[in-house]
Amino acid sequence: MCDFVVVLINAGAQIDLQWVLAQPKIRAIVFLAQPGMEGGNAVADVLTGAQNFSGRLTATWPLRYADLPNAATFSHRDGDMEHEFYYEDLYVGYRYFDTFGVKPAFCFGHGLSYTTFSMSLQALRTDGPDVLVTVRVQNTGAVSGREVVQIYASCPQTSLGKEHRRLCAFAKTRTLAPGDEETICIRFPMRELASFSDEACAWILEPGLYGLWFGASLDASVLMAALMQQELFILERVHSICPQLEPFERLTCAPEALRRFEEDWHARLREAGCPVLTLRSVPAPIPAPQLCPTAELARAIVQTLTDAELAALCVGNVAKGQGNAIGSAGVAVPGSAGETTDLLAGTHDVPGIVMADGPAGLRLIPEYHVSRETGAVLDGDFLFAFEGGSFAPEVSTGNADAYYQYCTAFPVGTLLAQTWDPALLQRIGGAVAEEMQTFGVSWWLAPGMNLQRNPLCGRNFEYFPENPVVSGVCAAAIVTGVQAVPGMGATIKHFACNNQEDNRMGSDSIVGERALRELYLRSFEITVKTAQPRCIMTSYNKLNGVHTANSADLCTRLAREEWGFAGIFMTDWTTTSNGSSAWRCVAAGNDLIMPGVDGDTAGILAALRDGRLSRAALMACAERMLQAILQSAAS
Repeated sequence: MCDFVVVLINAGAQIDLQWVLAQPKIRAIVFLAQPGMEGGNAVADVLTGAQNFSGRLTATWPLRYADLPNAATFSHRDGDMEHEFYYEDLYVGYRYFDTFGVKPAFCFGHGLSYTTFSMSLQALRTDGPDVLVTVRVQNTGAVSGREVVQIYASCPQTSLGKEHRRLCAFAKTRTLAPGDEETICIRFPMRELASFSDEACAWILEPGLYGLWFGASLDASVLMAALMQQELFILERVHSICPQLEPFERLTCAPEALRRFEEDWHARLREAGCPVLTLRSVPAPIPAPQLCPTAELARAIVQTLTDAELAALCVGNVAKGQGNAIGSAGVAVPGSAGETTDLLAGTHDVPGIVMADGPAGLRLIPEYHVSRETGAVLDGDFLFAFEGGSFAPEVSTGNADAYYQYCTAFPVGTLLAQTWDPALLQRIGGAVAEEMQTFGVSWWLAPGMNLQRNPLCGRNFEYFPENPVVSGVCAAAIVTGVQAVPGMGATIKHFACNNQEDNRMGSDSIVGERALRELYLRSFEITVKTAQPRCIMTSYNKLNGVHTANSADLCTRLAREEWGFAGIFMTDWTTTSNGSSAWRCVAAGNDLIMPGVDGDTAGILAALRDGRLSRAALMACAERMLQAILQSAAS
């Protein structure tokens, strides 16, 4: 029998480890998190010591599933598949475990290494609306490696109850040899210290001390400094969105418990003589208008279009048979997810745009056949691209030529986030874009970036972490990498609160506005303001009673007017076959209905005729579509 056992877990999210942790001979666990086509080589490298471990968890691993705050009510667990109440409110993941004193199996940010590191605070200052922290990291062990610096904040427990600590920023060192050191300057906006007030409908900084903790994980973080806010300051006033129509009792922490934690770290701050810097509060910057290089041409074309042509621009290319399975773009790129209309290709030189799904690279058919007689693709349906074609129907390939389009299988979102390495993710985005160019794909339907709210969500593997800062930074890095290649576009999804797969097309996510803004929308906000993705895809679910695809609050008031989003919105596939309405999508500012079904265009035109939909709203969607299409490589 082996006396030293290493367990490898190849899963997309947390699993129950009670049995594993009870075995005395198991000395280590390696969480692979579906590492893609090079996963075997990577595992061999780290287990043999050729490479050091430098990843860290981006989700809390509970000792048992029942320890989660929504364990009994998540999805089907409470028997209600129509309504998903976000009872835990702000207390998702580490926010719950840390605040309520529940010990996890492994904390947020946890990770092992063959070496050790030390961290020391070098400087703390403010720069306009940002906080700048300078940290020196030294490799104090005997093996080369990289370390992650994580910065957490403890906010004043005043009128708004808050979690004990929240992640504000992070950075990763270069590879440090034994004894080597690196000084890193980490910048984060004061917005990460702010809370959303439902009453004031504003992001506010409440008066008091904001403690700053530094470390390689939440549990290992040490209080090193504090920021003093002298008075209540309003960073940004906004309009209320997505009103909660069904009240419910939200989880709260007892005020005395919050005060005890605050008193404890205040005492530690004084005893250690940690520096305290007075904040100079600056209002949040207003997003600058995005100048679209194709805006003038798009506007000129729109003025010449008929109602039918305007409506067609806002619906996927139904003529390509995209309604089958999840979609096939026909001969253009077999196995891709869908196309925009090519109705204007002959009259205005506006091509159809091909989209390919993700999340772990491009999802295309690796091999397809074209009939020598008709030129038709014999096996172009999406099912041929899914699980290597295991679920696809049998196709006769006689008298046909074979073509190949092999794509890289990258690690899934969970593992990418666990690198804590935005520079690496940006390179991955660039590599995906190169393959997009090779195969004629203009828009990639990725990255997915909903929060991992509960381990039972069947789509967690596609998403990044339980934390909006890590999710937003990771997604922004990938989008930046993709769109650095001219003509390529990325699509962040699923907007918003797509945190479960059970009844995903009918479930109503019921959540308070504060939790909505601080957690579930925050990652999208970071990505939009940082990287300006070409597209945002709405989710299937309702949000507080309204289908997200039909929500003007999400598409227009929030993303465009508050955040300055300059791209297009598209629906998830077959959304209008499952409860939402095509004309309501257009009215909300959701520009593209994918993949489109036969009744969508007719429904838009009918609403236009009877006054339910204004022509101005339809023209606005068509104009944004044209702007995006004309920026693509296909144009």
